[in-house]
Amino acid sequence: MDQRIINLFDEYTHVPLSRKEFISRLVKLMGSLTLALALLPQLENNYAHAATVVAKDLKAEDITYPGADGVTMKAFQVRPEGKKKLGAVLVIHENRGLNPHIKDVAMRVAQAGYWVVAPDALSPFGGTPANEDEARALFSKLDTRQNLQNFLKGLEYLKTNQYGNGKTACVGFCWGGALAGQLAVHDPGLEAAVAYYGRPPEAADVPRIKAELLLHYGGLDERVNAGIPAFETALKAAGTKYQLFVYEGANHAFNNNTSPARYHEAAAQLAWERTLELFSRKLK
Repeated sequence: MDQRIINLFDEYTHVPLSRKEFISRLVKLMGSLTLALALLPQLENNYAHAATVVAKDLKAEDITYPGADGVTMKAFQVRPEGKKKLGAVLVIHENRGLNPHIKDVAMRVAQAGYWVVAPDALSPFGGTPANEDEARALFSKLDTRQNLQNFLKGLEYLKTNQYGNGKTACVGFCWGGALAGQLAVHDPGLEAAVAYYGRPPEAADVPRIKAELLLHYGGLDERVNAGIPAFETALKAAGTKYQLFVYEGANHAFNNNTSPARYHEAAAQLAWERTLELFSRKLK
């Protein structure tokens, strides 16, 4: 697919453009409205492809936990059936909210032997709406301080619950990748933080990071990758333990198997193997 089209879709999902402006610019690239509309299913998420894990021997349920300022946080919880004292992982969604794809990611982590909680950042608004445009619009209305505290409360929940062994990690994607970095800055007890194509923390905050970092970037993701050099310089200066990988030929959101145009199977598989290797070292 023409990289200009993928870049336009990235702009639509992250700026965001209005859907009307996105379609208008897509029509100009494609040459006709008919071709533009025919291409949309390859760009937009198709949650029919979300489920990659059979829930055999996994206990999955919707839960709530206390957030900040009286907010009740909604979350998806999954763990191996009948097991306790597990390493615990917080899974952080993209700027589409807690959807079937992220729940499937949580189940993949649990299948590897961990207790997993995937919070819904849009809990202050009642939870993630089914319409993705509505969900994206709500992200700009989140209180940044409260949102960070809501996820720090999630890590606190993981550390104190009977299912956990006291060791915690987080993994986030896109918007969630940026938040994974913020959790590493603000929780000195975090064992590991994995960020997939997330905006990095400010360089001045890097010395506060105690967790080991694993950073995954798509080689074609110019918008996010522009921040890599300054981030890596700060990591080296601070002596932070980290691994950073750029997957050539992969776009932003290369891990999302429900997005046909951007999913990169080889990069996603390798990044996932590296993620589980880190969890195995830090959480068991």
